[in-house]
Amino acid sequence: MAALAWLLIPLVAAIGAGLWGSWANRTRRARNDGPELDGYARFRAAMEKPHSRHMTEQP
Repeated sequence: MAALAWLLIPLVAAIGAGLWGSWANRTRRARNDGPELDGYARFRAAMEKPHSRHMTEQP
């Protein structure tokens, strides 16, 4: 009987992990990535702009 209890522990843990994983992932489907992608596009545009001074010049 003790061996059966030790086998049930990982089974219950796996079921619990599956339930938690499905619960944690439920809101990711409806997430809108528009603002994050817009911010990344602005970042890339800023990085591609030429600088007015070189890094070696002293102010």
